[in-house]
Amino acid sequence: MGIEKVGLVALVIIVSSLCVSAASSSSSSSFRGDLTRGKAPSTFGSPSSSLVLNRVGASVVFPLHGNVFPTGSYNTTVYIGQPPKPYFLDPDTGSDLTWLQCDAPCVRCTETPHPLYRPNSDLVICRDPICASLHSGDYRCDHPEQCDYEVQYADGGSSLGVLVKDVVSFKSYGSGVLNPRVALGCGYDQIPGSSNPFLDGVLGLGKGRSSIVSQLSSQGLVRNVLGHCLSTRGGGYLFFGDDLYDSSRVMWTPMSRDYSKHYSPGTADLLFAGKPTGQKDLLLILDSGSSYTYFSSQAYEALSSAVKKALDRKPFTEALDDPTLPLCWRGRKPFKSIREVRKYFKPFALSFNSGGRTKNQFEVPPESYLIISAMGNVCMGVLNGTQAGLQNMNLIGDISMQDKLVIYDNERQLMGWQNYVDCSRPPKSRAFAA
Repeated sequence: MGIEKVGLVALVIIVSSLCVSAASSSSSSSFRGDLTRGKAPSTFGSPSSSLVLNRVGASVVFPLHGNVFPTGSYNTTVYIGQPPKPYFLDPDTGSDLTWLQCDAPCVRCTETPHPLYRPNSDLVICRDPICASLHSGDYRCDHPEQCDYEVQYADGGSSLGVLVKDVVSFKSYGSGVLNPRVALGCGYDQIPGSSNPFLDGVLGLGKGRSSIVSQLSSQGLVRNVLGHCLSTRGGGYLFFGDDLYDSSRVMWTPMSRDYSKHYSPGTADLLFAGKPTGQKDLLLILDSGSSYTYFSSQAYEALSSAVKKALDRKPFTEALDDPTLPLCWRGRKPFKSIREVRKYFKPFALSFNSGGRTKNQFEVPPESYLIISAMGNVCMGVLNGTQAGLQNMNLIGDISMQDKLVIYDNERQLMGWQNYVDCSRPPKSRAFAA
């Protein structure tokens, strides 16, 4: 994705629901056409880097590839179809539906790292509960034999297509391969957004019924729990299931009931260097589909002002000629890594009441909100969300979730995180002996 990828959840702020109701009058698609092929960059994983399923402990681990900058996104390899073929997907907690750019034939598709997905003829019918979950209210079924969908994203991108059922292959430890059938989108008409991804599609990890983890959970294969660990050094891992972490080491907080469609811990106060900024009750959403973090205008101004004040009389000048991000600074010589500058920057935190007497804090150290640009400047990876069209919402994106184990427990309706984790090493299931 582009380096200023806006979170995929963000459309909900503009349109009022993540998945825009599909136009049931969409023309039906025929399954024919030629395949197209793209070239994969070095930040993608090899086809052999598949996910692993622990059937005893019911957990799935996906290696992640990519980074916040300069790649602009993380991706994982998922094997789909019979025979299974690899696809590079953007793991997105901000949207529900998993979809692939699809040869049905394709009306409009962007360049992809693999040949376009060739769907089978196993269509999801219009009145299927998964189809209903992608629509609002009493939707029309002009084509009862199929489920048409349309998803739109905050950067202006969209995918239009039809739902099919296909096999997702999970490699397991000593137990062969598990092949559940899941519903996914065959996207035959994509409009690229401002951040045009060089990917095969999106891995929808939201809370809805069409989310792949929800579907696997409904089939009794995993618990409806997922998590991710994004490394500041690039890569990381994604997992489904609940036996890959020590719950006692995780800082838990309830999911907000007021914003039940999204992964939201509710409202929080913004602190900088451990002190209040005056910004209170900020509505937060955690969104792995966003490269950067977005604050509403007042919170953004409070944070950027505090950062600038802390840099007063330090060896930095604002780099107005650096187009990488809105706020960058240059030093006496070009910087090569965050380690060179982190001592000059202070952490910020989001503090919210978890229901008890004490407040939990989501701490964000300098290396989780700064990048080093190609010009050797240090730039702030927290952007003005109001200017980006997000109104008063505050999105915690990939950059601020780096080196944290972040968990979304849909069964207990809890969200949790563990700080300062080595995300470069995928965990081993507790169900296996060391």
